[in-house]
Amino acid sequence: MEEKGSNPLEDSKSTNHDPNKLENELDCNSELSKLKKYDIKLLKSMKGFGKTLILWIISKERIHGYEIMSKINKVNPAEQEQLQGKPGKIYPILHDLEKAGLIEGTWESHGKRKVKYYEITEEGVQTLERIKKVFKCHRTALLEEFWRDIFDKND
Repeated sequence: MEEKGSNPLEDSKSTNHDPNKLENELDCNSELSKLKKYDIKLLKSMKGFGKTLILWIISKERIHGYEIMSKINKVNPAEQEQLQGKPGKIYPILHDLEKAGLIEGTWESHGKRKVKYYEITEEGVQTLERIKKVFKCHRTALLEEFWRDIFDKND
């Protein structure tokens, strides 16, 4: 049995008079309970951010590892040399996502070369959806200001 005041939901019920706000909090807690072990791993670490970014990129199109590196390099030019020089940073993430069942890779011949293309699986789509819902629930004014400041097109 929990001590009184230790349950954030109960605390919000007693102090919150806005039924819409309470409903949103309950939905957010429900979304948290739907997270799978791998979803939590993605959310807990900065490495998870990179994995989530790569999963999102793959969700947009069927793509191979070098194309993923190129897209990331366009976003973060400071890392360009490091990522292109060390595909060992991207490919372990791709293998991890594939092992987790979030993406699926298929080999194709391109002349003398074989290239592995990645596609998102249904589990990968569901993982992204769960992560999006959690982020929507935990959006704060500070994060909103940070993203606006970092990605403001007017600068």
